[in-house]
Amino acid sequence: MAKGLFITFEGTEGCGKSTQIKLLAEHLQAIGHRVRMLREPGGTPIGEEIRHTLKHSEQNHAMTAEAELLLMNASRAQIVREVIRPALAAGEMVLCDRFYDSTTAYQGYGRELDLDKVKSIIEFAIGGTKPDLTLFLRVSAEVSAERLRSRQSTLPFVRDRIEEADRKFFERVGHGYDVIAANEPERVKFINGAQPVDAVCRTIWEVVQPRLPKVGRW
Repeated sequence: MAKGLFITFEGTEGCGKSTQIKLLAEHLQAIGHRVRMLREPGGTPIGEEIRHTLKHSEQNHAMTAEAELLLMNASRAQIVREVIRPALAAGEMVLCDRFYDSTTAYQGYGRELDLDKVKSIIEFAIGGTKPDLTLFLRVSAEVSAERLRSRQSTLPFVRDRIEEADRKFFERVGHGYDVIAANEPERVKFINGAQPVDAVCRTIWEVVQPRLPKVGRW
């Protein structure tokens, strides 16, 4: 059976990743592909427990940047081996809401940890499993902040420790993503996330479609 395709979605808070992952999954399923949707941190029972500790626990206020980095990659090591590799081997389209670029951007650039150490820990966690394509939904800091405020006002409030960081942190994160994209232009594609939802969806499809493996009725 042909190997599947591994697509990751990246971006700062409020960029619209979750919505676009669902829309892409529906489109792929409609033309005959089997799709696996995942999120990081999380995606496995172990990973979801780590996610709660990292983001939502009321006991995580004293978490250091180093602990955050290691927990992120503990969750990643589990999902790579438990879910991602088997799904790809079975020919599935794997769509993941964040992957290791988030760690480089958030923990490396945002938390200002040593980038060489961050890279080394990531490489140990992924063991060579890398995305075929990464879609970076780009929005301005102003748009990101406004979408976060809107989301928090319309949904039941759930504390997110990472969203509590200051604006300078998110500016460093955005710069980190710019550096990543500049270094890997074939893999990382910028998408204007400030467009209307349907326009973003069309742009994503234009990028994804040429990379898809053929399915039976094509």
